Amino acid sequence: MSDEMLILQPKFLTVGEGEDARQIAMLLRPARVGADLPALVWLSGYRSDMSGSKAVEIDRLAEELGAACIRLDYSGHGLSGGTFTDGTISRWLEEALAVIGDTAPERMILIGSSMGGWIALRVAQQLAKGVGPKLEGMVLIAPAPDFTSDLIEPNLKKKERASLEEHGYFEERSQYSPEPNIYTRALIEDGRQNRVLTGIIETGCPIHILQGMKDADVPYLHAMKLVEHLPADDVVLTFIRDGDHRLSRPQDIERLRSAVKGLIR
Repeated sequence: MSDEMLILQPKFLTVGEGEDARQIAMLLRPARVGADLPALVWLSGYRSDMSGSKAVEIDRLAEELGAACIRLDYSGHGLSGGTFTDGTISRWLEEALAVIGDTAPERMILIGSSMGGWIALRVAQQLAKGVGPKLEGMVLIAPAPDFTSDLIEPNLKKKERASLEEHGYFEERSQYSPEPNIYTRALIEDGRQNRVLTGIIETGCPIHILQGMKDADVPYLHAMKLVEHLPADDVVLTFIRDGDHRLSRPQDIERLRSAVKGLIR
């Protein structure tokens, strides 16, 4: 790791107003002078943050290429303010759009992991409505669009439904952390308003999906379902036969780097 990579300092952006205001942390790597490349924008998964191994590797790739790199922590994650259990797809989407608006890259490639893949697709839909950077490509790693309605709701146990009803949330054991995953009623209800797998998704850019076939969190059939909703885009779907949900082994990182480089024109 170079010295330059060690000294990136987080910057903070206030998103929302009044009691809803929260400080969103960003790590911004400027483009090398004279480099005419799209910015790499990293969108993390649920309970992941911008210091995770894949996020750091994307920043490292940006430094090697001379591209700008934009990373953020959603509210309730990492260095950002706000409470995790207040989080919804709409809220985290608002924060991602605010950071993109504030940093104002001319062109960008979105790289979304798990839930970040859902946020990336919603960012693309929002950008298609008006002004903003030109979206030149997307790399989606084990993307989990609509995971609340497609993967959580149909599999709720009686006890979890009762907890949602009674307490407004339920917990489940996490295989990645000693702390349990918490899913709130607000997250699930808001998820229904943000569904993308209901019709054609038009991103207007090429997309490369990386999906492990041994993914216990997002089944690989979910990636195939997503492809069916992207008929207008140039989509490459790479299945990794022995890959899990995280896809952070050295060989997975190499595939991720290649996918991003393949989208840079």
